[in-house]
Amino acid sequence: MRIFPLLLAAFLLVPLVEIYVLLKVGGAIGAGWTIFLVVFTAVLGAFLVRAQGFSTYLRVQQSIQRQQMPAMELLEGLVLLVAGALLLTPGFVTDALGFACLTPPLRRRVIGHALRHWVSGDLPGATPARSSSHDKRTMDGEFRRLDD
Repeated sequence: MRIFPLLLAAFLLVPLVEIYVLLKVGGAIGAGWTIFLVVFTAVLGAFLVRAQGFSTYLRVQQSIQRQQMPAMELLEGLVLLVAGALLLTPGFVTDALGFACLTPPLRRRVIGHALRHWVSGDLPGATPARSSSHDKRTMDGEFRRLDD
């Protein structure tokens, strides 16, 4: 699966869908209210992304202090970055996707789903983390003793 055709389709289809939805909403409630709603969702989204981003940052710091790898928190931060970009993009469809990314259970589910595909090698350029001949508890690697 190539990523370029998907990105090209997204960059062409998303603006067309957004314009269509904006025209339909504008026709139903008026241009002034439509502009107000677009600006309001951007401001509300920026506030929520900032609050959740700060919360995620604090959880990263706590994980580091416990000497744990903050992998999930870092991935959540990446999703929050995408959510912020979607919420600042004018339109209702991208706002809906952005607000969906702000829902912690849904965000974690999306991250888990993406990781399962990445680990199994379904993403472009990804390699499987383990071969099917190994037990799931087996880890390959090299070591050397430090006390020798």
